[in-house]
Amino acid sequence: MLTNIQRLNFYLCIISFWKIPLLFYCRPKIILLTNQKVQFKIKLNRRVKNHLGSMYLGALAVGADLASGYFAFHYLQKHKKSISLIFKDFHADFYRRSMNDVVFTCDMGEEIKELIDNSLKTNQRVNLPVLVTATVPSISDEVVAKFTLTLSVKTK
Repeated sequence: MLTNIQRLNFYLCIISFWKIPLLFYCRPKIILLTNQKVQFKIKLNRRVKNHLGSMYLGALAVGADLASGYFAFHYLQKHKKSISLIFKDFHADFYRRSMNDVVFTCDMGEEIKELIDNSLKTNQRVNLPVLVTATVPSISDEVVAKFTLTLSVKTK
């Protein structure tokens, strides 16, 4: 029997293979999921490594995108209404090179749920800046990058 995390990782793999091939190529894994917090890990391997041996900028962007959008995607599946979800902008601050597996953390689950509920009530486009942090726990707990993506949601 699969655990909930294993089932979600399997589902992520299938969806990314068919709908978002770049996401599938990076092979992210969910390592923690609660109502408030989600963590994804992207392993540093040949696929995502740059010429300096650290994680490529594009792979870091994939991790930030996934961590910030996962709660919205998860909540949208519970509602049977058609809701459009996009990112309005993307801001990144890099502090260190990512020299090993990177963990992307978003702890704004409740705020994202409220955003979707607000969009369902008002039928208007609503925006929320979502903060994602990237760390390399095998080396240090220091943040290697911070990302801010503005999530924009509208009920169709």
